[in-house]
Amino acid sequence: MKIAFFDSGIGGLTVLKEALKLLPGERFLYYADTANVPYGTKTREEVRRFIFDGVKLIAGQGVKALVIACNTATSIAIADLRRKYNFPILGMEPAVKPAVTKCLGKRVLVLATPLTLKEEKFQNLVCKLDSEHIVDALALQGLVNFAEKFIFERNIVIPYMKEMLMPFDIGQYGTVVLGCTHFPFYRSFFKEIFAQGTEIIDGSVGTVKHLKNILLENNDLVEKGESDITFICSGKKMVDDSRFIKYLEILN
Repeated sequence: MKIAFFDSGIGGLTVLKEALKLLPGERFLYYADTANVPYGTKTREEVRRFIFDGVKLIAGQGVKALVIACNTATSIAIADLRRKYNFPILGMEPAVKPAVTKCLGKRVLVLATPLTLKEEKFQNLVCKLDSEHIVDALALQGLVNFAEKFIFERNIVIPYMKEMLMPFDIGQYGTVVLGCTHFPFYRSFFKEIFAQGTEIIDGSVGTVKHLKNILLENNDLVEKGESDITFICSGKKMVDDSRFIKYLEILN
């Protein structure tokens, strides 16, 4: 039985990378809905349909757990997916809670896709945790587009990031939340732009630790063995997985 990861594209590889470190004996299935990426600019109804179509195929593969490795997909569909399927389904959400805890009197900036920031799930999360009104948010859809096109050149990405951040006094932020799984590919650029000491966080490690605990509770953890990954793109198994391997290598 495999552990499945679902994402609109290659962003969920940042979560899979953590799983490869923490769960070295497991076998994985990675589903990228590349025919419909990006999700962040589409309607809720469109994205919901894409998600359920993808998870239906994944469920037919005989998986023992599923990680919705996409903040946008989680915010739209996680509750209904859990009602529909009887295997554990984990989601991603912007790491607002640890960010607020760690901010040490400074502000928190949440970076995500437009659809994630518009969703009620995110609004309720901020409302619950941001009693001092220190959380700001910014949509950075361009980074998703860059990542999907394998654009990691500093002279292209940094100007875009600086332009989008221009309305913000970046020196006032103690913590920056990467609320899209595509964004950790650009962690080094965020560290360069924000002041030294600003913490850049995302939810990948916490999600994978939670996954490991669930597997332990269910006596489903494989501790010894050789990991392998099956890649599926919008319903089609990939014969040539070199593109995905290149992305994983960037995260080393």
